[in-house]
Amino acid sequence: MTVRHWVWLTARVLGALSLLAVGAVHLQQYDDLYSAIPTIGTLFVLNFVAATVLGVGLLVPFELLWRRGSAWIEATLALGGIGVATVAYVFLLIAERRPLFGFMEPGYNPDAILTSQVSEIATVALLSAYLVVRHVPIRSRSRESATHPVSTREVST
Repeated sequence: MTVRHWVWLTARVLGALSLLAVGAVHLQQYDDLYSAIPTIGTLFVLNFVAATVLGVGLLVPFELLWRRGSAWIEATLALGGIGVATVAYVFLLIAERRPLFGFMEPGYNPDAILTSQVSEIATVALLSAYLVVRHVPIRSRSRESATHPVSTREVST
């Protein structure tokens, strides 16, 4: 296993776990506080479902099960996870400052809000790192210098 492979695999697994934490916080908050609020309660449940499906999907070793096309599946799951975490973070920021779908976050549980924000930021950072390390090719300088001249001056022999 190369260092690059180890890094992207670690980032993907940790990103999946932080995404599962995003979903768990939303389910816990739905159960404790938000189930009675029509639109917001539904959004909390949808966040839990999406985070769980994407998080579990990111833990599946598609690269071992299905070599052809696995990179696209993994990238799509990671982008979905980034989207879920980003939307949750932005909606929380909005709801803390002004009404969102008729609801304004009164800050019932600052610990849950902090846990949610940390897990959402961690999800975005880790899954972004995964996407870059796994899917962005790196050109080595030795290959580049072999194909491109270092100097524009011609050498005569």
